[in-house]
Amino acid sequence: DESSVLNITSVSASHQHFHPHSIKIPGDITLGGLFPIHARGPHGVNCGELKKEKGIHRMEAMLYALDQINSDPELLPNITLGARILDTCSRDTYALEQSLTFVQALIQKDTSDIRCSNGEPPIIRKPERVVGVIGASASSVSIMVANILRLFEIPQVSYASTAPELSDNNRYDYFSRVVPPDSYQAQAMLDIVKALGWNYVSTLASEGNYGESGVDAFMQISREAGGVCIAQSVKIPREPTAGEFDKIIKRLMETSNARGVIIFANEDDIKRVLEAAKRANLTGHFLFVGSDSWGAKSSPVTELEDVAEGAVTILPKRASIDGFDQYFMTRSLENNRRNIWFAEFWEDDFRCKLTRPGIKLDPDKKKCTGDERIGRDSLYEQEGKVQFVIDAVYAMAHALHNMHQDLCPGSSGVCNNMDPVEGQVLLNYIRTVNFNGSAGTSVLFNENGDAPGRYDIFQFQMTNHSHPGYHVIGQWTNNLRLNLEEMQWSGGDRSVPESICSFPCKPGERKKMVKGVPCCWHCELCDGYQYQLDEFNCETCPSDMRPVPNRTACRPTPIIKLEWNSPWALVPASLAMLGILATSAVVITFIRFNDTPIVRASGRELSYVLLTGIFLIYLITFLMIAEPGVVVCAFRRLLLGLGMAITYSAMLTKTNRIYRIFEQGKRSVTPPKFISPTSQLVITFILISVQVLGVFVWFGVVPPHTIIDYDELRPPNPDLARGILKCDMSDLSIICCLSYSIVLMVTCTVYAVKSRGVPETFNEAKPIGFTMYTTCIVWLAFVPIFFGTAQSTEKMFIQTATLTVSMSLSASVSLGMLYMPKVYVIIFHPEQNVQKRKRSFKAARLSQKSTSDKQNGETKIEPDRTQ
Repeated sequence: DESSVLNITSVSASHQHFHPHSIKIPGDITLGGLFPIHARGPHGVNCGELKKEKGIHRMEAMLYALDQINSDPELLPNITLGARILDTCSRDTYALEQSLTFVQALIQKDTSDIRCSNGEPPIIRKPERVVGVIGASASSVSIMVANILRLFEIPQVSYASTAPELSDNNRYDYFSRVVPPDSYQAQAMLDIVKALGWNYVSTLASEGNYGESGVDAFMQISREAGGVCIAQSVKIPREPTAGEFDKIIKRLMETSNARGVIIFANEDDIKRVLEAAKRANLTGHFLFVGSDSWGAKSSPVTELEDVAEGAVTILPKRASIDGFDQYFMTRSLENNRRNIWFAEFWEDDFRCKLTRPGIKLDPDKKKCTGDERIGRDSLYEQEGKVQFVIDAVYAMAHALHNMHQDLCPGSSGVCNNMDPVEGQVLLNYIRTVNFNGSAGTSVLFNENGDAPGRYDIFQFQMTNHSHPGYHVIGQWTNNLRLNLEEMQWSGGDRSVPESICSFPCKPGERKKMVKGVPCCWHCELCDGYQYQLDEFNCETCPSDMRPVPNRTACRPTPIIKLEWNSPWALVPASLAMLGILATSAVVITFIRFNDTPIVRASGRELSYVLLTGIFLIYLITFLMIAEPGVVVCAFRRLLLGLGMAITYSAMLTKTNRIYRIFEQGKRSVTPPKFISPTSQLVITFILISVQVLGVFVWFGVVPPHTIIDYDELRPPNPDLARGILKCDMSDLSIICCLSYSIVLMVTCTVYAVKSRGVPETFNEAKPIGFTMYTTCIVWLAFVPIFFGTAQSTEKMFIQTATLTVSMSLSASVSLGMLYMPKVYVIIFHPEQNVQKRKRSFKAARLSQKSTSDKQNGETKIEPDRTQ
């Protein structure tokens, strides 16, 4: 019947469409297999050229594992495992189409409208039922396939898909894998970055599932762990345009401090990144940390060894399976007819051509003989994931074995309980397997279906090596073990290069964080009197402290006082010493010649008082220089003003008396009151007692004590800061102390001016006048010097020296003007030290002239002589 023929043809055509290329191996239980036998085809074509390693090696590994299991009496005895193996052509959409083969048996077909020509219901061959699938390679393919397999509850075990999102047990609940997910790889890479002491890295990812999810995992883990910042995240487009990689290098150089580059990219992209770095003359600048797509492959680094030197890469721990090598190298066109792609592999591997009917031989290629041998006539190196393919098949076998033991105890072969195998039950068995895999390491799954992370860490080393290339420098199994001393970098350098945003701040600098980037900061010096309190803050030292030179702490400010050997002390002390000697000489002379006319004429009692005052003025210099203490401070207060008060009280009394005598003489003959020596002394002591009383009141209000003044010497440079040990006398209190003396001095000067017309026989008036004028000049000079030095670093020394020198000068003036002429006469001209009546009369006559109508000159002169 024509229609039925047509019908059958269309069914077989559609069947042909679903798996034009597949390997069918019969068995009691069938496993599916997905392998990228071919690469992606160019635009519009599904499949491209054959993939020898990733395709054929891996697929043969599944066949090898099935052979091993089927010949193993212990594992699944009396049950053979079959397979239906499909080509994914490295393309997720095509793989989805292919994998419909696996679920065909589970799709309920409506056959009610199909009738055979004789009216019988049709016999439709039931497609074999696949209990589980081994695969796929690429994560994008696994994701696509996992979505359909879970609908039909078919467990899937992948041997190479590492995308972190496949760990999501809600979306990919039937998916397991014998390789660790990239999130573990990202964790291992983060651990490497931390072990190298880096905290600022860039990431580089090929667009697509593998690269993007790898980098996402790295960024997420580094965010959670903290301590590592991503400078920038760069993506390599799927179809990069010319100059794209130069742009990428330029972008990475925008944050040139981030020398570490975490790279999740396919090998072609890795090669082109290295080429661009070389073109930009940045050999040795970037420090790559590559994922397993770089691994220990030579293709990305060929002819770019100098740029790649020092790159740290990572690979799931793997071993070469010797049994597989023996199996694969003995495959030939005769003994491997079950592999429908083997002829294509043969042609590719031996670069020859097989003659097939109807196909003309390419004259460029030699004819295959069929006697070629793999590994002898061609290069052979076992593909890295072979171990995992074998482990995946064994994981499925162990799960089926345990399931058979539980569901069919005692029965050989598949019993009713396992016909059909329930996907949900099988999944539970898969997740609980734990056996020693082909490489001797245990195969097991966690609750998400992931294998434990076991990685080898390599470094690409060129210099100082007998065999340059990738060297194992550590491993990662949930934690990192890295031999830093075995690592070397560009040019064979042993010291770990830095990839950090900001260098650590020096001691005494605080970190000023850059907003939003926890690894970047500016360093600010703690200046002035601040020290570094902690990483981020400066604090001012207490007033009695100053920062140490590196500003990490405070140290006590050194305390100074005026030392005796300082010029500021030596000069005043020398002057004072001379003054004391001179004063002593005068006193001794006066005592020695106490009853001679000159001494008597100068008024002995008041002279001794005055000389005591001068002596005390000189003495104060030593108290001002002496180390401050309670006693010294008390005497300073007492004597500072006392010497001057005594001196000027005595002088004032003298000038006042002379003035009163003459003023009185102008008006009447009766002498003024209080001109006798006793009353002179009383007046003087009353004047002195005012000063003493003031000082004692001050003692009562503020007892004398020492203070350390830290504010006076606190210049901008803390190294010059000093604390000054001094008495509790401010500039103001010094002036107050002297102010009374100054009042006496000014009053005395006024009287001296008023008495300037007194006859010269009143030998005291004019010298006192000169003394007072000079003293006033000295003290007028003192004030600006004393207060003008307030900002100087030597302030205390200058002020002390100024004060003491000024006082010594004023004392010296008094001594020189009033007493030196008298001493000179007493010692060198004793013949003049007699009473001279004539001179007295002459003086009286002159005085009578000057005071016109006075007749009692004689009376006036008398007191002057006998004073």
